[in-house]
Amino acid sequence: GVEVGPQPQGVARADVLDKMRKIVKHGLDFVQLFNEGKELPPCTIEVFKIMEKVDYPRNKNGEIIAIIHPKLQDQDWQPLKNGDPLFLTLDGEVIPYEGNCTVYPTFINEAAYYEKKQAFVKTEKIKLCANHLRLSVS
Repeated sequence: GVEVGPQPQGVARADVLDKMRKIVKHGLDFVQLFNEGKELPPCTIEVFKIMEKVDYPRNKNGEIIAIIHPKLQDQDWQPLKNGDPLFLTLDGEVIPYEGNCTVYPTFINEAAYYEKKQAFVKTEKIKLCANHLRLSVS
């Protein structure tokens, strides 16, 4: 499966549709070249590995007491460093990110995840290396 976003629920965005078409085309091109026996060279790619899901700050009754900080909103896949604004309480207090490494949040403030108690997902950027690849035809 391919999930391309972010985009609001029930909204069809041309830029997101275009990205989805491009990634599907690249995937199909890969399958075709592989099936033709073409040798694919070694490569390295950066990916984002999920570390953990982060909930909204809540009170003792389980009610949300802070929202995503405006500087974090719409910043999916952008670096989040120790001390960066994370949440904003209803009283205007900034709750900063406290972490020992830079992370890359995604699925930030998505409506579909409120009921799952998820404000965003922390990911880390890693590199994956692949050796050359070729279909061995018998």
